[in-house]
Amino acid sequence: MSKVRVRFAPSPTGGLHLGGVRTALYNYLFAKKNNGDFVLRIEDTDQTRYVEGAEQYIIDCLNWCGISSDEGPQNPGEYGPYRQSERKNIYRDYAEQLVKSGHAYYAFDTPEEIESLRDKLKAEGKYNVQYNYQNRTEMRNSLSLPEEETQALLKINFPHVIRIKMPRNESVHFKDMIRGDIEMQTDGVDDKVLMKADGMPTYHLAVVVDDYLMEITHSFRGEEWLPSAPVHVLLWKYFGWESQMPHWAHLPLILKPDGNGKLSKRDGERLGFPVFAMEWNDPVKGKVPGFKELGFLPEAFINLLALLGWNDGTEQEIFSLEEMVEKFSIERIHSHGAKFDFEKAKWFNHEWIKKSNVERLRPGVKKIFEENHIAINDENKLDKIIELIKERCTLLTDFLQQGSFFFLAPSEIDTSVVLPKWNENKNQFFVELIRAYSLINSWDINDIEHTFKELAAAARLKPGELMLPFRVMLVGGKFGPGVFDIASLLGKEETIKRIEHTLSLMK
Repeated sequence: MSKVRVRFAPSPTGGLHLGGVRTALYNYLFAKKNNGDFVLRIEDTDQTRYVEGAEQYIIDCLNWCGISSDEGPQNPGEYGPYRQSERKNIYRDYAEQLVKSGHAYYAFDTPEEIESLRDKLKAEGKYNVQYNYQNRTEMRNSLSLPEEETQALLKINFPHVIRIKMPRNESVHFKDMIRGDIEMQTDGVDDKVLMKADGMPTYHLAVVVDDYLMEITHSFRGEEWLPSAPVHVLLWKYFGWESQMPHWAHLPLILKPDGNGKLSKRDGERLGFPVFAMEWNDPVKGKVPGFKELGFLPEAFINLLALLGWNDGTEQEIFSLEEMVEKFSIERIHSHGAKFDFEKAKWFNHEWIKKSNVERLRPGVKKIFEENHIAINDENKLDKIIELIKERCTLLTDFLQQGSFFFLAPSEIDTSVVLPKWNENKNQFFVELIRAYSLINSWDINDIEHTFKELAAAARLKPGELMLPFRVMLVGGKFGPGVFDIASLLGKEETIKRIEHTLSLMK
C-alpha cells in the first residue's frame, strides 16, 4: 500500500469555521495514526472571493491548534506548488484532454443567455432548469455549433468555459469510508463548469487533478459535497486514474444547538458564541473574536471538535492530541450530524484548565493580566495564584475576575452582604485581628488561620460568622478560594490595609 497522504484544502475567503478545523483535525489524526503526510493546499481559484490575509490566518489557526501541516505553502515539499493559483498553467491541458475524449465541451454562452434559458424553462413549467443533457443542445456550445464555428470562436479567444458532459441515466458507485456503498444517478447533476472564462479551474477539476498529482490517498470533506461526488468520480474515470482515486469520507455536519440545520457563521453572532478558531479581522464587520480570544485552550478546542462526530467507543471524553491519534479510527465517525453545545464546549475547557500544570497556563494568564493593565512582577506569586484558582476558572479570561484582587485592591466592597449581621462585637474582633496580625513574623498560612480562630474563640464568636466579612474585606465580594490562602498571598501589610479600609466603610 502506498504511503497515506491526506489534504486539508480550504479557500482563503474568510475566517476558519470550526467545521473546517474539525475537517483538518480528522485529516491530521488519520495521517498521524497511519504514519502518513498531512498536506495543506490553498484552493484560491475563485479570485473574486479571495481575502487578503486569509491564507496566513488559516496557517496560524492550524498552528495554534497544534495540527500544523507536513507540507504546504509555508513548508513546501516535492508536490508543490500548494496554492492552486500558482498551478493555473497545468489545468487547461487536463480540461482539453476531456474535450478531446468527448467527456467535456466548450460553452460560449454569456451569463445573460444562461439566465434567459432558465427563465424560458421556468415559464414552460419545467422543474429542472439546470444546464444539462436536456437543454445543452439549445445553448451555444461545441455540441450545438458546427465544428468550424467552434474553432473560429476559439481562435479569436471568445470568452468561454469548459463543462463536463454528464452522461444520461447512469449510476455512479463509490465506497464512502463512513457511509458505506453509495449509488447516485447522473441525471440529477448538471454539466458543471470545469474551466472558467478567466482561465482558472473550478473546484471540480482542480480537486481531482491536484489529488492525483499530489498522490492523495484519502479525501475527507463535509457531507455537503456529496451531491458533487458523481462529477469527481467520473473525472477520475475519464482521466483513466480510477485505480488511484482516493478513498472518500464525507464527514457529518456540525449542527446548530437545536439540531435544525448546519451551524453557520451567522449563528455564532445570533447565539452569542464564536464559530472561528481565532479572531478574524473581517473586511466588513471588523474584528470577530474566536475561541482563542474567548479564553479557550487549544487542547480543549480540538478535544471538543474531535467528539463532534467521533468517539472511541468508551465513556472517555478528555483526550490529549496524542491519545486521539492513538485511538482515532474512521469506523468510529458517525454518519449523522452533531449538535454544537457551547455549554459542553466550556466544560471541556474547564476540564483542561484543571488538568493543566502551572507552566502550561502561566503564559496565557500572564498575558490576560497584562492586557488589563496589571503588571506581573513576581511570577512565583502568579504561579501560586494560578494553582489556587484554576479549578474555579472555565475560561482563561476567568483568571482575571478570580485573581485580579491579588494584585489590585478591589475598587468596590460589597458591604451589603455583611451589614445585616454586622455588630460591635464583630467590629471589635477585626480591630483586634489587625493588632494580632501585625505581630505575626512568619506570615505562614497556618499562623494566619490559628490566630484568626484563637481570637474568635476569645471573643466567643464562631469562626464561620467571621469568614464572610473577612473574605469581603480582602476580595470585595462573595467569591474566591480559601480566605486564609488569599491572605497568605496578599501578604501581611496588604491584608491589614484591606481590613482597615473595609472597617472604615462599615461605620
